[in-house]
Amino acid sequence: MPSEPRTALVTGGGRGIGAGIARALAEDGWSVVVGARSRDQIEEVAQEIGGRAVELDVSDPESVRRAVAEAGDVELLVANAGIGDQDGATWEVDAQDWWRVLEVNVLGVHLSCSAVIPGMLERGSGRIVITGSGAAYLPGLDRTGYGASKAAVCRYGETLANELRGRIPVFHFSPGLVQTEMTSRFPDDLPWTPPELGPRLVVTLASGRADALAGRYIHAEHDDIDDLIARADEIAENDLNAIRLQR
Repeated sequence: MPSEPRTALVTGGGRGIGAGIARALAEDGWSVVVGARSRDQIEEVAQEIGGRAVELDVSDPESVRRAVAEAGDVELLVANAGIGDQDGATWEVDAQDWWRVLEVNVLGVHLSCSAVIPGMLERGSGRIVITGSGAAYLPGLDRTGYGASKAAVCRYGETLANELRGRIPVFHFSPGLVQTEMTSRFPDDLPWTPPELGPRLVVTLASGRADALAGRYIHAEHDDIDDLIARADEIAENDLNAIRLQR
């Protein structure tokens, strides 16, 4: 008898990059659970791909625990949920509005990972993919919340990969500059990344072929994942694809 499809939980899966990842994983044979706060959006995506929808606020520990329990044995977590920067100058916005960016983008990743890891360890299998951003290191940002949150997320992903080495591969990646609702305020003439590249990369990371690259920063557009896989020993030896201070 054919084996049951493995379960993937995609947070922030109701629109944008997360919805694209959910579609790509479903096409690759995964049973996809789409999680987000907007019930109508996740139900629409879940219905389209033959998956399931779970309402989920990644910044709420109980909501995360409930969603993971409803999802079942999660073999792949794509911790993708995130929000954009604060609306206004750093010194003028309400402190809670600024902190909300980190609650969703950083605490949300931590809560999601913490909820699935025990089950993965017990079963002896699983993978985690975290959506990072070039905002973690690129110059020129003029708002503090988002860049700080993504720098934290990338460091979190690398460190968690070290902590789980040999047990659960953990990846963090940048999908590039993708046109979504979050980036709708940006000029139209920017060097936009094709939206399919991030989801395509996640499918490869989920496959197990790239496990030697766990903890490395991978860019969906600027990195050739097959080349990185072939050069995994060199990358580890020379500490490449890492956000580091160079002197």
